Amino acid sequence: MSSSDAPSRSDLAEDRTILANERTFGSWMRTSLACIAIGVGFKGLFPSMEPSWVPRAIATGFLVLAVIVIVAAERRASAVLARLDSHVVLATKGLNLRLFAWLIALGASALTLAIWTTRIG
Repeated sequence: MSSSDAPSRSDLAEDRTILANERTFGSWMRTSLACIAIGVGFKGLFPSMEPSWVPRAIATGFLVLAVIVIVAAERRASAVLARLDSHVVLATKGLNLRLFAWLIALGASALTLAIWTTRIG
């Protein structure tokens, strides 16, 4: 590889930005999963709380927050990827980010349905 074929400093900086974007999306994905864990855990720890809809409502709030976080993270990460071109690294495709986001959102929605349709106590 000649020096003219080597990526420039700005090309490598763009690659580092792509990798940082992927790490940031991963952080937001973990935050979303933590919201799901808190919601399910709250419902599990306080099943006898009265009135019975209170632990369900609090758990639902965390599950809704999880969906909001992951969808917002996917949109932001996809927007960053659309503006950048990878040079050396293999960048994640926007479709993969969208798939992760919607699978987490679907899981949170299924858990919300389960929380509201199961008996407490």
